[in-house]
Amino acid sequence: MRVGVFADSYRPYTSGVVRSIETFRLALTARGVSFFIFAPRYPNCEPEEKVFRFFSLPAPTNPDFAIAIPLSVRLGRTLKSLGLDLIHVHSPFFLGGLGARWARRLGLPLVFTYHTLYEEYVHYFPFLRQPARVATRRYTVNFCNRCDLVLAPTGAIREYLLRSGVSVPVAVLPTGIELAAFRGGDGAGFRKRLGIDPEERVLLYVGRLGREKNIAFLLRAFRDIAARLDAVRLVLVGGGPAREELHGEARRLGIHEKVVFAGPVPPERVKDCYAAADLFVMASLTETQGLVIGEAKAAGLPVVAVRAQGVSEMVNEGVDGFLTPLDEAIFATVVCRVLEDPHLYQNLKEGAVAKAAELSIGRLAEVLLGHYRALAEKKRGGDFTAEGGEKRWQ
Repeated sequence: MRVGVFADSYRPYTSGVVRSIETFRLALTARGVSFFIFAPRYPNCEPEEKVFRFFSLPAPTNPDFAIAIPLSVRLGRTLKSLGLDLIHVHSPFFLGGLGARWARRLGLPLVFTYHTLYEEYVHYFPFLRQPARVATRRYTVNFCNRCDLVLAPTGAIREYLLRSGVSVPVAVLPTGIELAAFRGGDGAGFRKRLGIDPEERVLLYVGRLGREKNIAFLLRAFRDIAARLDAVRLVLVGGGPAREELHGEARRLGIHEKVVFAGPVPPERVKDCYAAADLFVMASLTETQGLVIGEAKAAGLPVVAVRAQGVSEMVNEGVDGFLTPLDEAIFATVVCRVLEDPHLYQNLKEGAVAKAAELSIGRLAEVLLGHYRALAEKKRGGDFTAEGGEKRWQ
């Protein structure tokens, strides 16, 4: 089977979308699927086999992110020569939209993974944010309805899409995790590099430093935690446009000496971050899944997170962690309870490892392969027809 993947972010950029693409690509390549990636070009990108890059410009609000210009005079010839069975897009914009148009032109099934609550990112718009929110939701729903299958990372996101007006099939498929990749990290070495003593307890966040991640909430909650517990640190791993703003907030709260901004970490060394930590914390309200929660659990870390759509299905209350309302005092109380109760903490660690096994990439890759095969079979069987310039199942 040959699959064309169109994505608005790809290596060397780091994000949950990129990790999802790479994790499934590696697992399904081992099962005989050939992937051809169409992605933005980043500075100093080395040529890669089966990866096609588009001319790109730095995003105005996030220079690390490249915005691809979805134009290529050779694309049509390239796609026809590849003999694709289907196209899988990971964004409704730019290259995702380009992939959707070519799926229709070539009569190929179109799969879309809904990774992001796009309307929750309108704070990056300089003006007219509420109209932008409404327009973004309408656009993404319409895009979903042009596809043959939409993949949602959690059941909560599937229900959200259906309530919003998506009428095509929507299947739940979390991003899988290569469990072994997050075990056996060098936690002691990571702590030493950051100047954290072995006896200090570490609360860890891994992810983008953007306003949509609600990290200022974590800082305010941590102020209460640090007032109650001795020898505790908050470590923020990742980069992003809100980094300087968060530095200032930590200083304003008087906790800057106990908050460590570790910066981005190479993917192969993320397991060191988890190994160095005692508890994973997250306050984002915009996640469709919260992949880093699964990674943390695979490393044996309990989780305390704010209850939100995608995250709510990643944390099993009292088994591998706890969910709290959007209340800093309650969040701080739950964190302190977990860290101060050795019996509870040990049970949560064991539960984290056990529940992480449900996200094994081996199992979930087989599910995705089944979707691919069903779509390709429908096309071969003649159940796939063109109507009004768009592809629809009969």
